[in-house]
Amino acid sequence: MNINDLTIGQAKELSELFGGQADKKSNMLSSYIGKYVICRSRNEGINAGIVQDIDETGVVLQDARRLYYHKPANKEVSWYEGVAKYGISEDSKLGTAVEKCIVEDYSLTVCTDVAKKSLIEAPSHEQS
Repeated sequence: MNINDLTIGQAKELSELFGGQADKKSNMLSSYIGKYVICRSRNEGINAGIVQDIDETGVVLQDARRLYYHKPANKEVSWYEGVAKYGISEDSKLGTAVEKCIVEDYSLTVCTDVAKKSLIEAPSHEQS
């Protein structure tokens, strides 16, 4: 098939096929806006905050706190998924809340209300 030989109708069908995929991806990402999440990224480490804006290239977190050292409050679960579900242990260390734009590969884990409260209320541990 030669792309130059496509009819207008065929070109519209192709456009809808590819445009539909982009809309689906955009809708999936936008469903995270307003949710409190833990964001794991390549260079920025692990941060918790409210998704303010998001696309394929990055995410903007409002009230973002870096998790320097973290363990879940429930010792029977592990990693940040446990923190996202049960909150953090008292010996965890978090940074001060800031607005942060992470422009790189990232993943999001949605937090429960219990975890959100735990992360928001945790004291800040600044460098000395």
